[in-house]
Amino acid sequence: MSWRARLERMVARSHELSDRMASGDLSSEDFTRLSKEYAEIAPIVEKIGEYRAAESELADLAALLSDPETDEDMRELAREEQTGLKAELPALERALQLMLLPKDEADSRGVILEIRAGTGGDEAGLFAGDLFRMYQRYAQAQGWRLEMIEESETDIGGFNQVVASVSGQGVYGRLKYESGVHRVQRVPVTESGGRVHTSAATVAVLPQAEEVDVSIDEKDLRIDTYRSQGAGGQHVNTTDSAVRITHLPTGIVVQCQDEKSQHKNRAKAMTVLMARLYEAERDRLDAERAAERKGQVGSGDRSERIRTYNFPQGRVTDHRINLTLYKLDKMMTGEAVDEVIDALILEDQTARLTAMTEDAA
Repeated sequence: MSWRARLERMVARSHELSDRMASGDLSSEDFTRLSKEYAEIAPIVEKIGEYRAAESELADLAALLSDPETDEDMRELAREEQTGLKAELPALERALQLMLLPKDEADSRGVILEIRAGTGGDEAGLFAGDLFRMYQRYAQAQGWRLEMIEESETDIGGFNQVVASVSGQGVYGRLKYESGVHRVQRVPVTESGGRVHTSAATVAVLPQAEEVDVSIDEKDLRIDTYRSQGAGGQHVNTTDSAVRITHLPTGIVVQCQDEKSQHKNRAKAMTVLMARLYEAERDRLDAERAAERKGQVGSGDRSERIRTYNFPQGRVTDHRINLTLYKLDKMMTGEAVDEVIDALILEDQTARLTAMTEDAA
């Protein structure tokens, strides 16, 4: 189906929804459901109206210019308006096509952010900590809320792993591009010879699940409690407040020891478990629809090296789109993160628009 045919169908659906909601014979549940759908397509229908109005005005101007009785002053004004509209129309067309792209319903959700040290020993742990602070600052700048769930510190101030929840508007829609292997090239603080080392950390971004997304049977869970520990194995709590939950059917294990309350740690651990089960189900469905995913940027596979942070040269390179910025300092403070994510989103949209056009051909 061509994108213009989809526009026609969208307008027809809008009229149908409007008529059904005005009929007065709907249950409250049906009215709520239809109202939600109507609200979702209303901005598209409004943009269709703008596009049609521009096309209609262009046709009127063309007729005016082809009329031999039109005087020269009027022709000059018509040409100016025609030039402006011809420049405006492609932008309106692209905006409409972007609105018609399939939406990921998880984009509006919060996320579970997991960062783990990879190859590189102590330096990898320090880099994992640097990445976590980068996202922490970025989340703060976006007005999002970041809450620690689990942290395993190294003896020199880094992290073996750190897990946090990030909540706010559109968090997953932006942070989902961060999943993958992040590589760092720099002279470690533990290096006495001044040699540049390469280390890595893995970032996983999971959309937070809602109770309606994941059904968990209590009999499928094994819940263990233990004492919380800090860096170097030091006890930070004298009670068995830390919680480890094993989901027996899948073997997924999550744990939380950040809170002093066992109840709060269990709640946080369940949040992580639900997110991982939800992501597993999404991955399964994505695999079934692999042919439809050809327009996405990268695979998001956590084994894929997506970005390199080169400290000696002050540059950061995203390998998926061959983007290099000499703004490493601003990247690590979170200021340049948007610039990279915006470029990834643009590339993603462009690829999916191309795929949509090819499918419609």
